[in-house]
Amino acid sequence: MDWRLVDERLIRRGELLLSLDFLEGYDYELSVMNDGKVRRPFKITDGYAVFIAVVRYLFSMPYRQVEGFTRALSRLIQRLPPVDYSWARRRILRLDLNPYKSLRGCDGPVVIAVDSSSVSVHKCGGWVERLYGRKKRYVKIHFAVDVRTKEVLAMEVTTDDAHDSEVLPSIIANASRHRTIIEAYMDGAYDSVKAYRLLKRMGVNPIIKPRRNARTDRGPPERRNSVMTLKTLGEREWSRVMGYGRRWSAETAFSTFKRLYGEYSMAKNMENIAKELMAKAYIYNMLINLQN
Repeated sequence: MDWRLVDERLIRRGELLLSLDFLEGYDYELSVMNDGKVRRPFKITDGYAVFIAVVRYLFSMPYRQVEGFTRALSRLIQRLPPVDYSWARRRILRLDLNPYKSLRGCDGPVVIAVDSSSVSVHKCGGWVERLYGRKKRYVKIHFAVDVRTKEVLAMEVTTDDAHDSEVLPSIIANASRHRTIIEAYMDGAYDSVKAYRLLKRMGVNPIIKPRRNARTDRGPPERRNSVMTLKTLGEREWSRVMGYGRRWSAETAFSTFKRLYGEYSMAKNMENIAKELMAKAYIYNMLINLQN
């Protein structure tokens, strides 16, 4: 591995934070957006709104601090107006920043790892439990990750009561829209007959860790063979033979994601939480795909 190239890619991530490329054609873009618009005109372009969103999410800025940031930026670049915090919120939430817009082009088949992780609902606090006697809730993010590039090829946001196996069909379907999937690595939470049948129907080779109480006389042939191999060779050797270590690509993606943004969401309701996490995944894919 050329560590100089790795260093340069990480350094360029910092350049991205202050990239003002959206200023090129700013006035023209704004005039096009306001052409024929009824009522209040747009004050800022979508490019500027994306820039503000990236700063907000990467630095976990409350909207009032975002307003202060735009005031300071306006003093440096006078053509950029300061943005009221409520206006900034509306513009950021209406952006369509889905993770797949920043995917790298790829024609060949890929191998994915599927997993989920929890995210705290930052704004709820302990008052939910004190007032209603309920356990504090959290949300789950489900990723399908390209094990080679670490890109998020598919993502779902659910409440904490959604089981991983319930989300698997939509995750695999979404990932298949962006890549040709030939193999998928998953942990024991996905070890079910339905999961094996789904993957076989979609032409995906399943590498799923069997549960501890798994039997060799039930399920599809792929599952029975996997269980037999595990019981014969032991867990460590089974992992080596099956290449199960590649599943850690999903863990690596979650670790990077949470180092960037923390382990919580700043939004209050489920719709805005999903939008926020999707936008963060868009930025994540954009950062890891910076070319040298």
